[in-house]
This record gives sequence, C-alpha cells and structure tokens, in this order.
Amino acid sequence: MRNSVLPCGNSRLRGLLLMLLLCLPALPSLAQGPMSIIELVDLDKKVQPARLQRLCRLKGYTDVNIYYWHRSPSPFGYLVAYGPKARMKQLLPLVKQAYFPLVDFYDAPFYKFDRHYCADKTTAKQWDNILLMATLVKDPAKQQEYLSHHATQFQQWPEVAQGFCNASFQQLLVFRQERRLMLVISIPKGDSLARLNPKTSENNPRVDEWNALMKQYQQGLDGTEPGETWVVATPIVAEKPVPAKK
Repeated sequence: MRNSVLPCGNSRLRGLLLMLLLCLPALPSLAQGPMSIIELVDLDKKVQPARLQRLCRLKGYTDVNIYYWHRSPSPFGYLVAYGPKARMKQLLPLVKQAYFPLVDFYDAPFYKFDRHYCADKTTAKQWDNILLMATLVKDPAKQQEYLSHHATQFQQWPEVAQGFCNASFQQLLVFRQERRLMLVISIPKGDSLARLNPKTSENNPRVDEWNALMKQYQQGLDGTEPGETWVVATPIVAEKPVPAKK
C-alpha cells in the first residue's frame, strides 16, 4: 500500500489492514461538531483499556471512540479517547479520578479538512474514525515550519485537499500537544482506508511531494522502527453485555 494518506508526511503503517478489519464505533457525520482528545500514557501496562470503555458505557457516552497502542519492548503504551469536545470535557475529570498515569487533553485540532473543500460536498451518514499517532522532531524551528506549512496548505498545496476529496475522506483532523501528534481520518462507515488511500495520489504527484516534505518534521513513538512515523492505534470495541441467566 502506498503511504500517501497523511497530510503530515510519509509513513510505514504496520498492521494497518488487520486493524481496519476491526469494527470501529461510528459517529453520525451530521452530529459532529468540535472534537477533542484525551490521552493517557500507560506505563508498564498498568492502564486497562476496557476499564475506560466500561466507564464510558456506564455514563452513557456512546459517542466516544477509544483506542490503544503499544509495541514491545517499549514500556510506554497510549490509551486515547476521541469524541465531541463537550463530552470530552465531561469525561476528563472522571478519567483523572479513575486513572493515575500521565493525562493530556488535546482541546482542538490545528488542522482540519472536510468536504467543503470538495466539488462534491456530500457527506456519508456514518463514519469510521481511524486514529494515528506520531511525534514532532525536537527542533523548535522545524516544529514552527511544520505548523506554518499546514496553516497555508489549502492555499499553496490545494492538490493535497483534492487528493482527500478523491479518496472520499469525510474529515481529517490533526491535533498537537507539545511534540505529540494525533491524526483522525474519517471515512464512510464500512469502507477501507487500504482501498481509499491510493486515490489520494492517483494522477496527483503533488501529494507525494507534500509527504516527502513533511517527513523531515516527524519521528515515531517509542517502540517504532527506524524510519517509521505514523502508527495506527487499535480501536477498543465495546463489550457486549452478558445475558442474565434464566
């Protein structure tokens, strides 16, 4: 698969096909307003993803997607909740009370693509939200260049947005907390990023140029291989209630 999907650079997305076979909870496209992210840094696998899923279920937070990523031998894992901003602000103090690892709140994305940039502005009724993570390089000047490129992308690199339109991406958000990056790609529910991704650069070499440019600004999380940047987080599927015995 060609890794031309990201607005933030080239990558090696290990295990992408397997993860996309999982059933992600979908959020109705018309109901999506401002979105936010809560991230918990899991040290030595002390955080249980299912615990956060149960907390959301008990509170009736059905519009929150939960993801987890870890790769051995790194001791660090990442538990992520993604949902409407108002809901995430309600969830944040509950998470801080229930867990004792490092907790970060990504209030709003610094980059947003949606269908209003497309000739066909139609949106799908339901979306699958795919979450990816990476890290910015340590150089503050490079970090600022990265943000500046994204601030002017729609004007100076319109072919990138056109590639997203061609691939039927419904929305694409990039969040930042210091050097940490979160990317959420929303596609029509039931479709596959593996199928849609090549359409971003089909007859569109500027997308490959953008990815090559962005590669200098990114690096992988602890546990990734050399040259690997963006990694796909595994969605945590809601547990089905056990039927009561008769």
